[in-house]
Amino acid sequence: MSEDRDLLAVGHTAFDYIIHLDEFPEPNTSTAIKRMRNLHGGAAANVALVGSRLGLRTSLVSAVGGDFEGSEYRELLESSGIDIESMILVADESTPTAFVMTDSDHNQISYFYWGAARYFKDAETPEDAIKSARAVHLATGDPSFNCRCGEFARSLGKIISFDPGQDLHMYSRSQLERAVGVCDILFGNHHEIDRICSKLSVDIHGLREMGPGVVVKTYGKEGSIIYSDDVIKIDAIPREAVDPTGAGDSYRAGFMRAYLRGADLKTCGRFASAVASFIVEDEGTQTNIPDTGKAVKRFTAQWGYEPPI
Repeated sequence: MSEDRDLLAVGHTAFDYIIHLDEFPEPNTSTAIKRMRNLHGGAAANVALVGSRLGLRTSLVSAVGGDFEGSEYRELLESSGIDIESMILVADESTPTAFVMTDSDHNQISYFYWGAARYFKDAETPEDAIKSARAVHLATGDPSFNCRCGEFARSLGKIISFDPGQDLHMYSRSQLERAVGVCDILFGNHHEIDRICSKLSVDIHGLREMGPGVVVKTYGKEGSIIYSDDVIKIDAIPREAVDPTGAGDSYRAGFMRAYLRGADLKTCGRFASAVASFIVEDEGTQTNIPDTGKAVKRFTAQWGYEPPI
């Protein structure tokens, strides 16, 4: 089977409820919701959709419920050119749903209903989807399913990136070792990378020796650090943040877009930062996705040269 896709994203597709509060309530109390919107999300779907808008040929494997069939979300993914033929449909379940709450200081608390995603662990490895992709991104989702997908992708010599995100706590040490061991690029925010190092009893150097030649550690508005043979600091592009939800996923999609085009790691990080800067300007993970031209223009305005991507 030929590689007719640039990037396969594996993990959650979800319906998102984006909720804004002044402050989080204490236990046994309540607080008023200032604003709430029902939007599309899920880390894997975010990466696939942002990647597609940036010119990558993407595919997506998620476990979804009967409510996904005929939904606007399905129509959006299909109309964006994303291959969803290998989606896992659980007709009598609900599609995963996220409730993301953000306070006035941009702190977040999330609640996630797995629904159909509980069936990941019993699903067959999507071998055809993996075979047809040049690279595989393992996003939030079931650890055993991600490990199986990663190991099959590694057996075929695929480029593999891994971002356990908020599902990191679900990984046993052995599962985390397996997933880290097969990936080329490990993404995480600074809390997550620190927890991964602690769980595996290694520092960043030891983490890279386990598998990933590149470790990307993000710090929100403080930028990111890329650990490879060098340590590369990437500044965030200052923008007024309306909602930080999804910025991390868009960063990963932007990074992989540049990486798969052969850009150096500094350019990958800077392009990722440019892409993410658009997402925070509006509510939701998929509301303000830039195309490549817009991202390149912002990149050039920030750093004074046009990226060779």
